Amino acid sequence: MEKYQHIFDNSHLQNDLKKRSLKSGAVTMTSQFLQFVIQLGSTMVLARMLSPEDYGINAMAVSITGFANVFASLGLSTATVQRAQINHEQVSTLFWINAAIGLLVTLIVAAMSPAVSRFYNSPELLRVMLLLSTVFLITALSIQHSALLTRQMRFYTIAKIRIFSLVAGITVAIVAGYYGFGYWALVFNTLTSAIVSAIANWIACRWVPGLPHRNVGVGSMVKFGADLVGFDVLNYFSRNLDNILIGRYLGAGPLGLYSKAYQLLMMPITNLRGPVNSVAMPALGRLQQDPAKFRDYYLKCVELLAFVSMPLVMFMFVYTEQLIDLLLGPQWLEVVGIFKILAIGAFIQPVASTSGLVLITTGQSRLYLKLGAISSAFICASFVVGLSWGVKGVATSYIVATYLLVIPRMYYSFRNTSVSLSLFVGAVYRPVAASLITGFGIFFILQKIVIANAFLSLLVGVILSTMVYFVVFALLPNGFGGLREYLSYGRSIVEKSK
Repeated sequence: MEKYQHIFDNSHLQNDLKKRSLKSGAVTMTSQFLQFVIQLGSTMVLARMLSPEDYGINAMAVSITGFANVFASLGLSTATVQRAQINHEQVSTLFWINAAIGLLVTLIVAAMSPAVSRFYNSPELLRVMLLLSTVFLITALSIQHSALLTRQMRFYTIAKIRIFSLVAGITVAIVAGYYGFGYWALVFNTLTSAIVSAIANWIACRWVPGLPHRNVGVGSMVKFGADLVGFDVLNYFSRNLDNILIGRYLGAGPLGLYSKAYQLLMMPITNLRGPVNSVAMPALGRLQQDPAKFRDYYLKCVELLAFVSMPLVMFMFVYTEQLIDLLLGPQWLEVVGIFKILAIGAFIQPVASTSGLVLITTGQSRLYLKLGAISSAFICASFVVGLSWGVKGVATSYIVATYLLVIPRMYYSFRNTSVSLSLFVGAVYRPVAASLITGFGIFFILQKIVIANAFLSLLVGVILSTMVYFVVFALLPNGFGGLREYLSYGRSIVEKSK
């Protein structure tokens, strides 16, 4: 339809793509930081209201609903973002496909609830699963609206929606936790955030879907989305089978400890990786016909992500005890050992996962699916092997599998593109070296200087680690030039904002 043409046309994004991406990245990164602070604050509050068993029950439910959520979008949101040209009839048809799938998933999860409750030997799960099943239909009704906002790179609007829905859900959770609702506080959090987000996306997008149409060219988009769903299904097991096995064979308590360690570690990582992927997806989609620009843009994204994420993970590894004590309280100190093991994997995981971004934006969805199948099978096998040694055994096996897969996965992901494994290594070697040197140095200093107060110890650690990291990075080959380039990014963002 004519009145919606401006929503679907994104040709104007080609103009000054670098500055637009930097601006979008700055907005998204700032919003992710705010979300991280809010999530961190809520974690500190809720961890003192709820028990590990409460988190364990929620983790059991999420291990199932997370799998079902893979099917809710059918990969069609990514298809909308990645597509070079799209129209009202196509997106309307995709909207109704998403709605139908969302309703179907809701009904299936509700029907599975009794069986899941029996599988985990947890009667509480029945009602939890029934209520959480409604989230799929609610979310499905705004998938295409959110995709259109992303396609137009309206990241400031997206940021406001995410923060507002996050705050709404957390507020409800804290109130529920205060009044003794236990694990229901976490359920209410999820439900409230989904409702608020769906309503906000409709209001912000200002697009009303029409009736579905046949023969409007959505077949290739559905096929593309199906490959992504296939990958997500396999990836789900490689990300959640550990929770399922621990919950089934070790119980809610150990699962609560494991899931909280993983959640706390991934909170900052996700909030860094998310903005990069969100901004890079539509940008790389526009550059897929220009291999040289595609390669340069991708490598800069990887380098910047490594520059920020790797020293952060190293800092969290060194200061794990202080972080757990400050954020969760002394009753969660059993998390420390699990957290340290998982942090070893989180060091490389954010940058390694960007290989999937290359495959998606170049349209290689089938290869993306095949590599996902191999990786998932390997990681799932590692969970089974590690289970005999308890929670730490599962975590250790996962880390070993992750590092064994990095090089082969990168090689095959880059093989038919303008990117190469050697170029990737060249983009990340300085952050890797600087982070490791800084980590060992700070660890040595920490043995000599003991600060009893956790907050003060972390504050001193942040200042000292940042100074050492920048100095070490600058002393590496071309390191000072890299720092100057990052500074120029900041100037570009400011200039764009004027």
